[in-house]
Amino acid sequence: MWRRYFSSNINSTRTLKEKKWDALVIGAGHNGLTAAAYLARSGLSVAVLERRHIIGGAAITEELVPGFKFSRCSYVQSLLRPSIIKDLELAKHGLKLLKMKAATFTPCVDGRYLLLTYNQKQNYKEISRFSKRDADAFPRDFVDLLLSPTSKVLNYWFETDVLKATLAGDAIIGSMASIHAPGSGYVLLHHVMGNTDGERNVWSHVEGGMGSVSSAISKAAREVGAHIVTNAEVSQLMIEDSGVVNGVLLEDGTQVYSSVVLSNATPYKTFMELVPQNVLPDDFFHAIKNIDYKSGTTKINVAVDKLPEFQCYKFNHPEAGPHHTATIHIGTDSMEEIGLACQDAWNGLSSRRPVIEMTIPSSLDKTISPPGKHVVSLFTQYTPYNLTDGSWEDPAYRESYAKRCFNLIDEYAPGFSSSVIGYDMLAPPDLERVIGLTGGNIFHGAMSLDSLFLMRPVKGWSGYRTPVRGLYLCGSGTHPGGGVMGAPGRNSAQVVIQDLKKYYV
Repeated sequence: MWRRYFSSNINSTRTLKEKKWDALVIGAGHNGLTAAAYLARSGLSVAVLERRHIIGGAAITEELVPGFKFSRCSYVQSLLRPSIIKDLELAKHGLKLLKMKAATFTPCVDGRYLLLTYNQKQNYKEISRFSKRDADAFPRDFVDLLLSPTSKVLNYWFETDVLKATLAGDAIIGSMASIHAPGSGYVLLHHVMGNTDGERNVWSHVEGGMGSVSSAISKAAREVGAHIVTNAEVSQLMIEDSGVVNGVLLEDGTQVYSSVVLSNATPYKTFMELVPQNVLPDDFFHAIKNIDYKSGTTKINVAVDKLPEFQCYKFNHPEAGPHHTATIHIGTDSMEEIGLACQDAWNGLSSRRPVIEMTIPSSLDKTISPPGKHVVSLFTQYTPYNLTDGSWEDPAYRESYAKRCFNLIDEYAPGFSSSVIGYDMLAPPDLERVIGLTGGNIFHGAMSLDSLFLMRPVKGWSGYRTPVRGLYLCGSGTHPGGGVMGAPGRNSAQVVIQDLKKYYV
């Protein structure tokens, strides 16, 4: 197997050097693969260069505990643009979406719970158990969240702590923002704009894990001629004296030529590490350097020997219930708890009572774990990149944080800790080192109001082009932002195609 892989890698490198490509894509994340597919469909010769041994960036599936396949970073799907699914025929290439049977499940320590589904009448009945006033208010338009603090809007609309905290939890995903900060609710809006198979705001697990999204896109790209190479890390862009891109230099010294390069890396990685010094305008350089990459996220992937049993929701059945398929909010009984968890992180501490978003993809997907056993994904906050009470390099500190999360789940689902077979943890420095996410930020930069729309990645450069002619951005650091949606990759490819027609036809 090693000999076959080594031979394949040599042949791939040889192919890269044989010609000047119409376009090169740095990074085989889902956006880079999407860009490559659209470029190749237009008749261009395209090569994708991935530094890791596996394609997908943050949308990957890895077997890190024998028999258990984890969606190691991103974990559920709703944002992937329907037009991309249709254009690239992703269903034909193996993409299978498994709709959650319920939207969210929030257990409470006092023995109550909130289970929201995709049925408005059922949700009205469920919320009415806490407050009829809140049940009447629940279908409101969420536009106010764009500009206001999450807490201000939710306190105005609702009176039930568990409902407010459930919604607020989705507003701080992947950020270090407080729910009291103006505009903090945009991330919630970002997460409710998706759909599954035409059903709006319906989330799904992906059969085979999130790596199946990247796999399907890569198959579509290869089908139209894109060349995808792994273990091909780019060390620097090659730029002519005239300031025009001429290709890239790989870590092994290989030079790959093209007059067009698209970077799926973060803006910081692209311009601070890959573009040679003294090439960028000073104002652009300083703007990129000061993008907010703070992250409060640690992802823990857990292999367990049984489904968690929540003491507030008795489900006397060996199979998974609708609540197991939903997004399960742990430690969000109230907005006060979320605020305290955030304050810990601002003080340099990993939250004493973390905010946890739990999903159990094996509740619907039987391909990712052994029979009777399950995969549990824990998206936890808040955990600062730099700690004042320890280090993420310290195995003991890492273990103590993981156990803190497991023990918190025990409060709602007794016995969870004892069901753990093994786990993998990605703290912010790991997300940066392994996945390539600067600062551990899952969105390639903060999704705050000053970093969106015409301001993304920086003011004046929101159209995927850059100050370096021939260099384009195609990752989540561009409009419309983070999440597994593919829109930045598709949009960037369309800009490249337009520019090539303008300048070279």
